[in-house]
Amino acid sequence: IDKLRFKSVEDKSIAKYTKDLKIDVQVLKEENKIIISDNGIGMNEDEIVSNIGTIARSGTASFLENITGDKKKDSNLIGQFGVGFYSVFMVADKVQVISKSVFEKSDSAIMWESSGEEKYKLSEVTKDLNGTDIVIYLNDENKEFAEEGRIRFLLEKYSQYINFPLNLIGEDAESKRINDADALWLKSKRSIKDEEYKEFYKFITYDQEDPLLWAHNKVEGKNEYTNLLYIPSKPPFDLWNRESPRGVKLYIQRVFIMDDASNFLPLYLRFVRGIIDTNDLPLNVSREILQEHHLVDTIKKAVTKRMLDSLKALKKESFDKYKNFWNEYGLVLKEGPAEDRENKDTIASLLLFATTYANSKDCDQTLDDYLERMSDDQDKIYYCVADTYEAAANSPHIEGLKSKGIEVLLLTDRIDEWVMAGLMEYQGKELINVAKEDIADDEETKKVSEGDQEIISKIQKHLDDKVSDVIISKRLTDSASCIVLPKHEPGAQLRKILEASGQTLGSSNPIFEINMKHKLVKKLKDMKGKQFNSFVDFLYDYAVIAEGGSPQDPSKYLRQLDKYLS
Repeated sequence: IDKLRFKSVEDKSIAKYTKDLKIDVQVLKEENKIIISDNGIGMNEDEIVSNIGTIARSGTASFLENITGDKKKDSNLIGQFGVGFYSVFMVADKVQVISKSVFEKSDSAIMWESSGEEKYKLSEVTKDLNGTDIVIYLNDENKEFAEEGRIRFLLEKYSQYINFPLNLIGEDAESKRINDADALWLKSKRSIKDEEYKEFYKFITYDQEDPLLWAHNKVEGKNEYTNLLYIPSKPPFDLWNRESPRGVKLYIQRVFIMDDASNFLPLYLRFVRGIIDTNDLPLNVSREILQEHHLVDTIKKAVTKRMLDSLKALKKESFDKYKNFWNEYGLVLKEGPAEDRENKDTIASLLLFATTYANSKDCDQTLDDYLERMSDDQDKIYYCVADTYEAAANSPHIEGLKSKGIEVLLLTDRIDEWVMAGLMEYQGKELINVAKEDIADDEETKKVSEGDQEIISKIQKHLDDKVSDVIISKRLTDSASCIVLPKHEPGAQLRKILEASGQTLGSSNPIFEINMKHKLVKKLKDMKGKQFNSFVDFLYDYAVIAEGGSPQDPSKYLRQLDKYLS
């Protein structure tokens, strides 16, 4: 049909045949056969032999090769390699192709007949109208395809958006139009109303809610494709199962190829729904071919950037709507920096945090907000990881920073430490975990008095099997002691994630910091022997609890607490 329209531009003598172009599919259950008919350009004997008689040849593919320039854009021919036609023998014992060329003035037509073997038969028959009829004689194992309902389902699924009327003729001989849906993604964005975008989303996803946002783009040039992608207002129930079916619907020139084409988007955008339609993939594409095809990577990079740009625009234009997105999908988006290094900074700019500045557990601050409030002499971004907002906001690790007016990100999601470890820096500012060593400012370390050094040495000796070092803290202002990790040691959250993934991790003892100005620590100066050691154990357990851990002997700690409070 496409070829007829295209040729009629050059040959006005066949222009009259371009009216009422259509495709009919007739199901004959009693005869166990299907007839597919069109009123297109048809074929003569030589064309049938050339296009169908050779398994590796396709007439439309050959035709497209001879089209150059803008003419190619005007042609929607979709034939790809003769093997596509020959796949009919998977369900058929015999196939007849009856075709009459539009250039044939008599009622003479050619019938090609084959049982799927090497040989085929050609004969001359009569046919009133130009076009091609394909008669499929189904084998006994595939009688289901002679059911009108089964064929209707397949046509609605795979051919809903083809460019010409597609009619199904059932046992009642009544013709019923199948493809009444509109291929919205092929229209100009300027001509589409918001309500049309929303209704189309509901049609393809069966979701009753309006989408949160959509991105619609057409790319022309070396690689041609169109995408219409949506973010649902609410996530699917299986969002957290990374193995669940996901992805977009793939079309090749309006013909549906597959659901859940997952290769076109990264895992951290697995909630995105919609359609990708391309001219440049073969119709017989499989999921295996998609994994290796260069065009898939090209499209994936482009649509990923486009979706991230759409989220940036939403954050800028309607922060309340973006917060709704974050509340639903923020945890999934956090997977992005580790999985997509190319877009790491863009994803980082989309992350929302609770911070000491806002004094609220709401995640409504960005890294850019943090940078804007930084003093000129601050060169690091600080964050604190804990199980709850309250634990992070009241952590001993941030006391010194808060006293200097330095803002700290307060992180409580299970993957937060992993996310920040993957980011490492943002806009040239290093990300620092306050629970690690060496986060204090660079002021000159004060000299340790002889008396303080003696206490430090005695603590070190007593806790030798528990800690790697004992130091006077420069971060503590209100607390007596705290536990910090060596710089390259994973924290509790990250350790759990790594161990769950099967990694075997060694462990090193933490560093024990004490606040020599605290009244509890000052008591150590007057203690000796067992009393000194017992009080050191108390201060150590005190630090473990403040860290969110549990003392090795909770009963002992409670007895000590009662003793020192009384």
